[in-house]
Amino acid sequence: MRADYETLAKTIASLTEVETDEVALMATVACEVHHADGRFDWTGFYRVAAPQLLKIGPYQGGHGCLQIPFSRGVCGAAARSGAVQLVPDVDAFHGHIACASSTRSELVLPVWNGAGELIGVFDIDSDQPDAFTQEDADQLAAILRQVFGRS
Repeated sequence: MRADYETLAKTIASLTEVETDEVALMATVACEVHHADGRFDWTGFYRVAAPQLLKIGPYQGGHGCLQIPFSRGVCGAAARSGAVQLVPDVDAFHGHIACASSTRSELVLPVWNGAGELIGVFDIDSDQPDAFTQEDADQLAAILRQVFGRS
């Protein structure tokens, strides 16, 4: 099952339109995205909790890493660079952190608030190699802007 991004965006918009709490928004987005696509094995947020440090936020799936420095892993690279990380083979990504040994590919998107501040990253892992496309990245980035980019 592949995500129907048009329907997913509408569902998330209707669930989050009056909510302002970032953790509540993260929990809702993680749940809806996780259950929208069979490729998504772990779906969740790492929040900027201190300078150069991400800590686990709301997620769906098995245990995640509790904290990730900006200097390490795919999530750290997304936070450090502010750029989407589309990784078809995590074993080929220098410095990958194996929070789950089953992860084969990963998509991580930076999350910005309405003031343009980095508040975290949205991490999706798959147990399938090369599971994610540029369309996935573009559609999910649009959903994140819709939910978190409001002032």
